[in-house]
Amino acid sequence: MPKTESWRAVPVARGWGHEYVCPAGWPAEPAVVNVWNRDFTTAETAFAQQKVAVFATEAEAIAFAAKARQDYLDCAHAPQRPGVSATYYDHGTVDVEEGATIQGMYTFDSNASERPGFNYLWGVGRDGDTVTLVMWQSYWGEPPVTQWKSTLRTAVNKLY
Repeated sequence: MPKTESWRAVPVARGWGHEYVCPAGWPAEPAVVNVWNRDFTTAETAFAQQKVAVFATEAEAIAFAAKARQDYLDCAHAPQRPGVSATYYDHGTVDVEEGATIQGMYTFDSNASERPGFNYLWGVGRDGDTVTLVMWQSYWGEPPVTQWKSTLRTAVNKLY
């Protein structure tokens, strides 16, 4: 995890765990595979999640990773409720194993009296038949893109 904050984590658990904020209800069509998840929080303002899914074949993992990336893109371009705007960011790739990407979104709610802006970072990485998804969100400050790329690189390297 980025050293920018003091992180606490719950134990690793089987299954998909809590849903991502965006895409809502994601994964809408969860794969029936070996899946683990872990949530991370800070005393300050951040929340993070990691999900790891092991597929029967590498082709299934490739398809799932591609779908996850598209779902994140679609999330940022989905209609928002009145007063909310969403901006998508492609933060590029991370050179690790079979590849990883970082995407992001900033939402602003002009109707909110507290915490009108939220930043999100979504990482998708793959090693063989295994995919990891890492998500960070916070309403405080700029997203730690460089640190999150390092976090994603570490997560993918630890898959095997």
